[in-house]
Amino acid sequence: MDPVDAPRFASSLSTDPDLGVAEERCAAELMHELGGTAPDLLLAFASLSYGERLLGLGQRMEAATGARHVAGCTAMSIIGGSREIETRPALSLFGAVLPGCDLHLSDLAAERTDDGWAFRSEISIDVPEQAGLIVLGDPFSLPAQEYLTHLSGALPGVPVVGGMASGGRQPGQNLVFRNQDTLRAGGVAIVLQGGVELSPLVSQGCRPIGEPFVVTGARGNVVKTLKGGGAARRMIKMLEELHAEERDLFQRGAFVGLAVDATKSQFGSGDLLVRNVIAVDPDTDAIAIAGSVRPGQTLHFMVRDAASASEELEALLAERSGSWTDCDPGSVGALLFSCGGRGSHMFRKLHHDAEAIQAALGPDLPLAGFFANGEIGPVGDAPYLHGFTASVGLLRARPDR
Repeated sequence: MDPVDAPRFASSLSTDPDLGVAEERCAAELMHELGGTAPDLLLAFASLSYGERLLGLGQRMEAATGARHVAGCTAMSIIGGSREIETRPALSLFGAVLPGCDLHLSDLAAERTDDGWAFRSEISIDVPEQAGLIVLGDPFSLPAQEYLTHLSGALPGVPVVGGMASGGRQPGQNLVFRNQDTLRAGGVAIVLQGGVELSPLVSQGCRPIGEPFVVTGARGNVVKTLKGGGAARRMIKMLEELHAEERDLFQRGAFVGLAVDATKSQFGSGDLLVRNVIAVDPDTDAIAIAGSVRPGQTLHFMVRDAASASEELEALLAERSGSWTDCDPGSVGALLFSCGGRGSHMFRKLHHDAEAIQAALGPDLPLAGFFANGEIGPVGDAPYLHGFTASVGLLRARPDR
């Protein structure tokens, strides 16, 4: 591909507590990395601690960089390059020059009706096989999983990554940026078509324990029976057969993995949708999980710890490293949406996920993102809202161009 026709990516990060200074430094560094070329897409992720000074951030970044489109949101913690800035002021920018890419932004809004949720968005995709979506939203006003289910039905197979703004404790506190607008509700979808490939990578950080079960009775989010008996009794029997270390991990944080492909009997990390166990009822012999389940699904009990989370992310990145590290510097970029429960809280060290990505794909890899209140990424071919997950969107020129 002619370098003139290739996409270019750059990122910048400032931790200056003065937002004006952070904006100036980030914009200058980003434009230097892009050789002075105005980005087609500029993503801005900013600490909520900057407060009301964030109003108009998109408009200011557009003026400072000449960006054609600006999107982003606020968060409690911010990611840029190899650094994860936890609960301190920070601004992270990600710029993309995208020749041959049809790019547009769509507002996302939801309304509850008698028939369920109705969504308002203007997403137009001509060739789904050459498209991708980045979704950013406010968790108080955008029912993310319902929206993703809607997207999966409307645009099957189109990769979706993103995250929900974090830090706000009540409606109206989180901010979402869309060009010159600052939104306190809803969200934004960034639609990419044509010349750029969006390749998702989702590390849920869990490992299975015991043997898988087939769900034989379920309603909504309640698992009533597993093959062989009541769900609670089967779970307790499984726990009794575990090593003490795994039993302790499960009792501190209980999870299940649900198979999304009914045709599979062997499951890898990308085949199971992880959900919390939220209740166990010995009286009804049932368990409740944080998500819907249906009879016939395969269910695997799971545990999460730092070692499992680290190993899974590194393994997933190793699978991608060959084809993605052969690209020219600056022609590959990455977006990272990591759960607020990860970071130093899980790994007892700073910068874990960002450092792992750059270690696998290159120390100068342009990377930006934030710690989300729900991470968006696929399991199988369908997008889901996750927790405790690192969801990565890798960007480069489409290999077939």
